Amino acid sequence: MNPVLGLAQRVIQKSDPVKGINESYNVQFGCGLNAPDGWMNFDSSPTLKLQRIPGLGKMFRGGGLPEFPDNVKWGDIVKGLPFASGTVDRLYCSHILEHLALADFRLAIAETYRLLKPGRVFRLVLPDLEFFATEYLQSSQPDRAVIFMERSLLGIKKRNRSLTQFLRDWLGGSKHLWMWDYCGIESELHRVGYQSVRRAKLGDSGEEAFKLVEDAGRWTNALGVECRR
Repeated sequence: MNPVLGLAQRVIQKSDPVKGINESYNVQFGCGLNAPDGWMNFDSSPTLKLQRIPGLGKMFRGGGLPEFPDNVKWGDIVKGLPFASGTVDRLYCSHILEHLALADFRLAIAETYRLLKPGRVFRLVLPDLEFFATEYLQSSQPDRAVIFMERSLLGIKKRNRSLTQFLRDWLGGSKHLWMWDYCGIESELHRVGYQSVRRAKLGDSGEEAFKLVEDAGRWTNALGVECRR
């Protein structure tokens, strides 16, 4: 095995918990490079994990890989974030749940329900399967299927076989694994216990804190949802 790939796999298997957290917080998971002050920002990217290795992290910067801000902590919503139950005031994620397989998605939203204080809010935005499907069905272009697969990130145009490209794809994690429309995700959120679920629009939460974390470009032609524990 390539020694760099072997090192990467060993590091990712270790956790990097935030310790001593037992109060209330605004938490964003799957934050990518969007890490505003006033929020505790987590991401589970292998690239982030590798960039945090003392002395060796610089090996995993550049070359087309994202460089994470210093205030981003490593944390995986599927495995659980290091907070006591019912201690999070506001929870947010943008364009992350569609990158999870169905079983992992269900673990993730169950974890969001565990984290939130009663009566508090989880807001999320992700690609809208219904939007892409409607666009596809209404199109008269002969290559509409190709356009649908490209725009939804469900297709693979070319299988990359080099080690370098394999590492870039593995570290990037850009493929969509499970897409959602509103009816489907509403049903899943109710199933884990959320009582109040509604469609959301950019900036309509009524809470100033969400204005810090919501990016207008991520909400364009996307599916926004707000649910309350």
